[in-house]
Amino acid sequence: MTVEATTERVLRLLALLQHRPSWTAAELAAELRVTDRSVRRDVERLRALGYPVHATAGVGGGYQLGAGTRLPPLLLDDEEAIATAVSLRLASGGTVAGAGEAALRALAKLDQVMPPRLRAEVRAVHGATETLVGPGIEIDPELLVTLARACRDAVRVCFRYAGRDGGERERTVEPVRMVATGRRWYLMAWDVDRDDWRTFRLDRMRDVVATTWRFRAREHPDPVAYVQRSVTEAPYRYLARVRVHAQSDRVRELVPPQVGRVEDDRDGWCVLVVGGEDLDWLAVHVARLGFEAEVLEPPELREAVARLARRLAAMASTVANEHGSDADRQPEGRVVVAFDAQVPRLESM
Repeated sequence: MTVEATTERVLRLLALLQHRPSWTAAELAAELRVTDRSVRRDVERLRALGYPVHATAGVGGGYQLGAGTRLPPLLLDDEEAIATAVSLRLASGGTVAGAGEAALRALAKLDQVMPPRLRAEVRAVHGATETLVGPGIEIDPELLVTLARACRDAVRVCFRYAGRDGGERERTVEPVRMVATGRRWYLMAWDVDRDDWRTFRLDRMRDVVATTWRFRAREHPDPVAYVQRSVTEAPYRYLARVRVHAQSDRVRELVPPQVGRVEDDRDGWCVLVVGGEDLDWLAVHVARLGFEAEVLEPPELREAVARLARRLAAMASTVANEHGSDADRQPEGRVVVAFDAQVPRLESM
């Protein structure tokens, strides 16, 4: 057998080992159409190249690709290569400090070895795509690693945390999960001192240290849902509940999860829960959604909507008078907002 054929078979073996966690020698031999002895020799060739291929004996034993002391080359199929290249391009504008440059370096290496046909497809995607992202806050990657390990190993973490008033306090927590919203990173953890679940913004953490104190995992809320409730409700002076005449999926397209929570209702309606510091601001943005809406609470928001309606009516009346006609008058009664204009997605508050 030629050297080229042997090399091709070894690469095929590597691709198989990367495809699923474990293979028996007989399965690999059947896939490669060689003997078990050839499989063993090819496994040794991979090990010589730095790939840690583990072997287990007995019933159910076989070969498994493990983690080594360095990162060996990976084999990617067409779909994996395209997905990786597109993801690296998006990661180049991410919120992890230094990750953008690392992503661009990795993308350059992948582009160099990618077949021309795949390179053309990836560049077509890049050329036809623009990324619209708001300003994010960069997070130190070492902080992410520290918290990730603490979540994995179930060890307490101590840090100084800057509150909304600017003061810093010592906190000791039992971390469960990190949640990224696209603009910010959050940690959901059990606050030891306050004896309750809390959400912490990673950009407000200082002097983060993972201790050696292991804790027993306790039942906890869904991290994503808990963080969403925390960031859309707790930080704000006012919490509004507005019944919207639209399907919940349509409203979620306009309201990012870090801005508001959308709950299913009935008969084609849903309920939007959103927080804010200014009632007039809330009234404007609820109106901008473009759907009929009924304010459930707080009562002060109904008053803000009524003020907005009067201002708009006065503006319309002024324009109508300039053109020699009277403005339409809105009937009095329950405060309902109905706008037909298509509006952009509601941004973070």
